[in-house]
Amino acid sequence: MKAPRFLLLSAWLFSSGNVLLAQSDRKDPAAVVELGTAGSWNFHGESSYGATAAVEVTPIERWLELEAGVTSLFRRHATEWGTDLLFKKPWTLSRKVEFMFGVGPEWIHTRESGRVGNAGAGEAVLDFMFWPSAKHKFGWYLEPSYEYKFGRVHERSAGMSAGLLIAIP
Repeated sequence: MKAPRFLLLSAWLFSSGNVLLAQSDRKDPAAVVELGTAGSWNFHGESSYGATAAVEVTPIERWLELEAGVTSLFRRHATEWGTDLLFKKPWTLSRKVEFMFGVGPEWIHTRESGRVGNAGAGEAVLDFMFWPSAKHKFGWYLEPSYEYKFGRVHERSAGMSAGLLIAIP
């Protein structure tokens, strides 16, 4: 009889804790949308430029942010679409500046000179976020990155993206 009581009491305590967390006043936005431009330079000297868009959420405050994004890059006779999921560790440097280090997988679809290819990749980023006001409604970001493709060529590239941050309440 003691085991069912313990399980019932444990379930009640955990569920009441979740209710209290859900009712807390959260000042952070539910998500942050990133819209910007991107550039990529592979180690063979080729460069590509395009646009990027991402959505970032915070599942664990001060410990984990998830960013899902898509980037389109263009160069002469080539188009590349990259979709990534980054796991980021955030640090708040001030009320208006945040820094994050992130890593994650990426899927890359390339069309070059009539040939189509797909490859997996790994990506690492440094994310600098600047908010003009402490309310974090609008801001801008700068995100240098490193990418390693697992395809047959094992291409490595450095990238940079920058743009607008829009907080979703």
